[in-house]
Amino acid sequence: MASTISNIPLLISVSVFLVLFLFVVAIYQYIRQNARERELIAKVRETGESRIIFNKENSSSETEDAVKNPILKFLGFLGKGSAFEQSADYTQTRARFFRAGLRKENTPALFWGTKFFLAFSLSTCFFLGIIFLKPVDASTKMLASVFLALLGYLLPDIWLRMKTSARKNKISKGVPDLLDLLVVCVEAGMGLDSAIYRVAQEIKLSNKILGDELNILNLEIRAGKTREKALRNLADRIDIEDVRSLVTLLIQTEKFGTSIAQSLRVFSDSFRTKRYQKAEEIAAKLPVKLMLPLIFFIFPSLFVAILGPAAIRIYHTFLRP
Repeated sequence: MASTISNIPLLISVSVFLVLFLFVVAIYQYIRQNARERELIAKVRETGESRIIFNKENSSSETEDAVKNPILKFLGFLGKGSAFEQSADYTQTRARFFRAGLRKENTPALFWGTKFFLAFSLSTCFFLGIIFLKPVDASTKMLASVFLALLGYLLPDIWLRMKTSARKNKISKGVPDLLDLLVVCVEAGMGLDSAIYRVAQEIKLSNKILGDELNILNLEIRAGKTREKALRNLADRIDIEDVRSLVTLLIQTEKFGTSIAQSLRVFSDSFRTKRYQKAEEIAAKLPVKLMLPLIFFIFPSLFVAILGPAAIRIYHTFLRP
């Protein structure tokens, strides 16, 4: 009887361990099942025309969810008066968001609402924080509140610039593959529209952003826009000099009736030479950029390691009383 009572804490510990273990296993299986479902949905999205329709339905459902979200709805209400479509700069403002990969209709309203909300909330939090701190003079309060309001107003612009720059860098890495695939498809006998569509499907595996932009180009051409207009829209959305050069080449080739395959081959060779020269330029600048780290960080440590023992010996021999 006594041995049974003494084993009760051990049985309780084992039972708790088993319950927790089964709970963790259940959570792991649930997460794994959701991951499998998402993987299957992603595979369905990548299959032909159904993928485009699915993306449209998915984007519309995401927009509805974003509108139903109370926080996004509140920010959209704040910025709705500043993002009206009759503005003269509305097209230019939308182009900024397109270059950052933001294509939803309520993006300008959310952007301006976030700017106003951050400008107001940062200065308000500062005033509330002063209550719990030691007294500060009025001029310091005013300067700090104005600085925080300006910081909150400019933070979304900084974030948008960083997002646009990161997106441009990703697209720039995929431009060489785009050119090579276009050259291969056109030289194989495909038309330009068919080649662009095929390249969009292939390049999306390695560069999803560039693949999405090419898909939008294909959709604009199918919707009835001229190839020249669709290509210029592509250059405006991406806003990269290499892509603008490629678009200009394709438009001029279509106007003058020259060989697209030969033009793309020449452009691809010149583009590869340009990238090689740019790499050489970066390598040539490295010795100059390494001067400051050498002077301020490496040379002092070398002097201490080499001349330090000699200085100590000189001190002990001649200068020590």
